[in-house]
Amino acid sequence: MARSEPKTLESLLPRVLARLAGESGRASSLMPLWTAAVGENIARHSRPHLLEGTTLVISVESAEWAQVLTRQADSLCERLNEKLGTGTVKALTFQLVPR
Repeated sequence: MARSEPKTLESLLPRVLARLAGESGRASSLMPLWTAAVGENIARHSRPHLLEGTTLVISVESAEWAQVLTRQADSLCERLNEKLGTGTVKALTFQLVPR
């Protein structure tokens, strides 16, 4: 049997976090990946809330942020899947949770 190259923790962590979020339904463990994918500014106004199958529910602090992020949903999914693995997140939904 051929051995594969060892993987770094950094390369494994996103998929482990996605699996935990998928099994528990709670997506708060994805916050570091969300921040890395969307940037600090967007992350200050939004956060992963639930992972329901392949739909990631994002809490946002205002209707304006929900509108902005809805328009960017496809590219945000792409960036998340670069970190989590293809097809992990197929859709984003946004819920208003004022801070």
